[in-house]
Amino acid sequence: MSEEYSCQISPPFLSLGGDRELSLESTLQELPMYDFPVETNHTGMEITSFLERYPLLPGVILVEQGKFIGMISRRRLLEFFIRPFGQELLVQEPLAVLYSYARIPMLVLADTTSILTAMQLNLKRSPELLAEPIVVETESGAYRLLDVQELNVISWQIRGIDNLVRYERSQAQMIQNDKMANLGRLVDGVAHEILDPVGFIWGNITYVSNYSQDLLKLIAVYEQELPSVSQTINQIKEEIEFDFLEQDLSRSLASIRTGAERLKKLVTSLQNFCHIDELYPKPVDLHACIDSIILLINSRLQGEIEIVKYYGHLPPVYCFIGQLNQVLMNIFSEVVDTLLNEGVRQQLHLEETKSVQKPRIEITTEVISQEASNPNTPDSRWVLVRIADNGPGMSQEFQQQIMDSFSLETKNSKNTSLAVSYRIITVRHGGKLNFHSQIGIGTKFEILLPLV
Repeated sequence: MSEEYSCQISPPFLSLGGDRELSLESTLQELPMYDFPVETNHTGMEITSFLERYPLLPGVILVEQGKFIGMISRRRLLEFFIRPFGQELLVQEPLAVLYSYARIPMLVLADTTSILTAMQLNLKRSPELLAEPIVVETESGAYRLLDVQELNVISWQIRGIDNLVRYERSQAQMIQNDKMANLGRLVDGVAHEILDPVGFIWGNITYVSNYSQDLLKLIAVYEQELPSVSQTINQIKEEIEFDFLEQDLSRSLASIRTGAERLKKLVTSLQNFCHIDELYPKPVDLHACIDSIILLINSRLQGEIEIVKYYGHLPPVYCFIGQLNQVLMNIFSEVVDTLLNEGVRQQLHLEETKSVQKPRIEITTEVISQEASNPNTPDSRWVLVRIADNGPGMSQEFQQQIMDSFSLETKNSKNTSLAVSYRIITVRHGGKLNFHSQIGIGTKFEILLPLV
């Protein structure tokens, strides 16, 4: 090749891509690509020397006065050597003529395209085009060539990362399930030990109440039959404050009964929350589940958060009660934390706030129907549980983070409680978990469970 031509064609430039760690969101910008634009008035023979000097060069970007025209791959140029009169065309004719003979459909992608998407688009091409390089358009408007082999290698590495993320998540979920199972057994045993003495109190409080009333009646009869009471008896009655004791005894016994009843409900709710699910789902009263969770978190409400219930008429729903309780606990904990944090923030800025609204959680349950996409299929019926608050709401960025945690396609090492809840509702129960949030209005979570 003459020195005149070598000055006109710049050598290929290999961009090494970004230095970021590969992830499921990696784009073509992070891959090495060749920048080798050549004007179409050059001959094919001028290009062959570059193909010899750069054996990994996948092809040539064709331009006319700097404007992108197309691409000729190394494979297409070398085919001219084996064609009849191909060598004459390669030596005598410009690249514009060769391109008219070797023109094939190109795959042109933006450099912001994800690597996995580019791999899928490449596999959709015809078999004879699978080895052709991909033309990548940069944000600055330049065009580069990406070797398909490089794309294949990197995409398989990302697939390995994807599989590793899925494996780590499954292992974390197995550990979590085993931890919850062991915790459930421990709590169930402790709850059983608590219920035994509570049962003694609950079973005997009625008898104690009756006995005390009988003794008071006996004392009253003594006072009627023996109007002349000794000074010693009057002194003892004054010392023990008999008049007050007579009035307060029934109230004390009623308080003991109420405390025992509340403790029994609390321990029962704790047992239900730590329930170890069986192999198949069982019919569950959703209202009882919600009430038990509210009873467990009652200490966190601190009398500052108002709970309003709008319960509809619900049939028993087949589900795994232990996992469903976990979902309800996760959502209520998220809502309560948000409202308590907002309450603290409003107290700190009380002078700037004209009116402070009381934190409020509204719980709505109902049966709804959704139209089927197929007209020949009957409408589906769902049980809806809506948990809404009047908190500050979520930003769009935070909502997107939650949505990303729901997806297995994103590399997210944080297995959040809402992500676990989403998988329990969708995968284990075939339901839906939606949420809607607006700044300054609040957040609304919706659990949809199918009715069999």
